[in-house]
Amino acid sequence: MSTTAALPASHRRILLASLVGTSVEFYDFYIYATAASLVFGPLFFPADTPSTQLLASYASLAVAFLARPVGAWAFGHYGDRIGRKSTLVASLMLMGGSTLAIAFLPTFATAGYLAPLLLCLLRFGQGFGLGGEWGGAALLAVENAPPGYRGRYGMVPQLGAPVGFIAANGLFLILGSAMSPGDFMAWGWRIPFLLSVVLVGLGLWVRLKIAETPAFAQVLEEGPPPAVPMGELLRHHWRAAIGGTLGAVACFAVYYLATAFALGYAVTNLGIGRQTMLALQLGAILFMAVGIALSGVWADRTSAAHVLKWGCAGAVVAGFALAPGLGSGSIPVIFAALAFALFVMGFVYGPLGAWLPGLFPARVRYTGVSLAFNMAGIIGGGLTPVAAQALAERGGLTLVGGYLAVMSLTSLGALLLMKTRPVADAVPVEGS
Repeated sequence: MSTTAALPASHRRILLASLVGTSVEFYDFYIYATAASLVFGPLFFPADTPSTQLLASYASLAVAFLARPVGAWAFGHYGDRIGRKSTLVASLMLMGGSTLAIAFLPTFATAGYLAPLLLCLLRFGQGFGLGGEWGGAALLAVENAPPGYRGRYGMVPQLGAPVGFIAANGLFLILGSAMSPGDFMAWGWRIPFLLSVVLVGLGLWVRLKIAETPAFAQVLEEGPPPAVPMGELLRHHWRAAIGGTLGAVACFAVYYLATAFALGYAVTNLGIGRQTMLALQLGAILFMAVGIALSGVWADRTSAAHVLKWGCAGAVVAGFALAPGLGSGSIPVIFAALAFALFVMGFVYGPLGAWLPGLFPARVRYTGVSLAFNMAGIIGGGLTPVAAQALAERGGLTLVGGYLAVMSLTSLGALLLMKTRPVADAVPVEGS
């Protein structure tokens, strides 16, 4: 299986389904993060200073991270009891519906405090749906992977992050160029949320055509699924759940510092144009895609844990490079700092699709993977823009870089302590 063309049609559909789903996930999630950095502050959270507005807007961003473990429990329960496919369809519909509804929200000027309340409620819906999305997409790929290809199969859903980011930021960049600032603030920001319905429809169409994974089918053959997967997970696999959570926090910290925080800080504090920063991030995110692709190949030649350890070491370096890079105010230097951070992000994110499933047995794998990934999202990502903004105001960007270094060292420590179990092999790919 040296090329994609050598894959059977069923595997191409499976990988496409996992990629499309996570692309929709990150598009939905990141159009909110971009809007939170650029427009939600003055529209939904009026305050005395732009910095206070930005902090309130970032706090609404964190609501979804608090919802994600709840979604992980709910969707993980059904994913381990009725299967990966049906659960993935339901999570995508909830996430997409919440995103679409944001397009029709009234602002504070129209509805007062009801506006931010509704915004946070829909943000919770996004997070709840997302709680079951990534874990299912990762299992869909990895549990169908032939021997020797789990790293490469597992990195395919991870590519949804740069794909969704490019779609989200690219659309904001186009709208910002084609519209006046007044029109963009008045109604243009709603267009990316409206267009999410197209991507969700594509994701549903692809996912309804796939079959259940071999690992889940084997669980059913061996006996009834667990009555309460979360209970079994917490009784017998709590160490793996804690270790998996801590091992994944670095990827969230890198991502949200190099994207949401960097965008808001550069526009609000450095006075760099919004269009300029969006263009810089669009270029830098390509380095993340390269890092993810390389990490999958490297993981198959060594192990996913090995690649993650080196990625965490690189993330510590990226933390110390972020302060002088972003603080320089120089466009080329800022781009270099963002590109390096997001390239490193590829190595702390790409192998997670193969590493996390190896921590849990198949009968509670959906629950375990989803819980660990989404709890890591709270620790490493949900509060990161708020914490980083507060640290930057009190002690400058050096403290922000130190924050990233601490998150990365936390993940490295967990990786050094954890052991994985083999994921049952799928049927070998013809010609592999």
